Amino acid sequence: MSPRLKKLIALLVLLPGLTVYFFAAAALGERVPDIQILKIFYYIAAGLAWAYPVRFLIMWANKD
Repeated sequence: MSPRLKKLIALLVLLPGLTVYFFAAAALGERVPDIQILKIFYYIAAGLAWAYPVRFLIMWANKD
């Protein structure tokens, strides 16, 4: 598979995937108890959690 096609596939998976993830994280964030410190930790964790799976997608797209 050509590198150009792999990057296109990664983009087509990444954009809708991140959109769904962000809406799901926001919806779940509303269910966190109304204690500021809990909300802070939740949104920090949710804000960083997407990067781990995306790392593998980017590595796959850039592999020769």
